Amino acid sequence: MAKGPEKNTKNKALHTKLLNRKKAKLQEEKKERALRLKALVAKMNQQKSSDDSKAD
Repeated sequence: MAKGPEKNTKNKALHTKLLNRKKAKLQEEKKERALRLKALVAKMNQQKSSDDSKAD
């Protein structure tokens, strides 16, 4: 059988590495955003409860 052109595995490996790095970065940003939102919601709930207790 005739062989096809040689595969360029070096570029493929680099591309995979870059994509994995990008995915990891996006996941990290998503986690950080979720934590900030969670903290903000907790702060707002605390403020709301303190405002409610002042109203009584």
